[in-house]
Amino acid sequence: MPQSLSSPHADRAFARPQTGAAATVRLSGEVYGTLINLSGRRRFTSQRVVLYAVLATQGRDDALAMSREALAVFRDAHAALVDGSDKLPGLYCDELREAYFGAAGADRVIRAFIELAERVLEAIPLRARAVPALLEQLVESATPLLGVLNGVTQVYEDLARRQASTVKKQLVGVMSDIETIAKQARIVSFNAQVIAARAGDSGREFAVVSAELTQITGRLDGLVREAMRTSVA
Repeated sequence: MPQSLSSPHADRAFARPQTGAAATVRLSGEVYGTLINLSGRRRFTSQRVVLYAVLATQGRDDALAMSREALAVFRDAHAALVDGSDKLPGLYCDELREAYFGAAGADRVIRAFIELAERVLEAIPLRARAVPALLEQLVESATPLLGVLNGVTQVYEDLARRQASTVKKQLVGVMSDIETIAKQARIVSFNAQVIAARAGDSGREFAVVSAELTQITGRLDGLVREAMRTSVA
């Protein structure tokens, strides 16, 4: 089995919060979609690394290059998720820090896989004697790695659902405030209509105000209905 690696990020992740550009990333639905996509991509590319490494030992053309390419994608995705960037938040919460550097040790398992894969891909073109044993270790590591990656991806999906629920509650609160304002505007509009009717010709200005308020409240009602339909969807 592959040896464990001590991650250079482990102490940092628990010692202090994320800083720099990654700490300022707004956690939108788009960002969560990217996080889930990258995490899921690691599952797919890890299997490609192993598959094409096996095919490379069987002499299949371009298999070695394809395995290396898949490993590069896998490595870059992991680095982006852990370290963050100007578009990704990195390990911004305790759940993620626990997933990567806690008991499950996802970061350690992932980096061990990367190191082992690099050794295999370096040994294959040299036709080193260690290739069969290294390849066997790589194949054996694929299944437990997939379990770890599934667990981490589930964390991202849970966080995304929690964020969506929070946003929906906030939206419902804002819409409630708008509805209250619209009701108050309708009362003002009605009073203006009454004053305009009583004042006759001199009440034309009130009639103008009433008509404008009626249009405004109508638009507000439409916005509320549309926002609520969107939030439910």
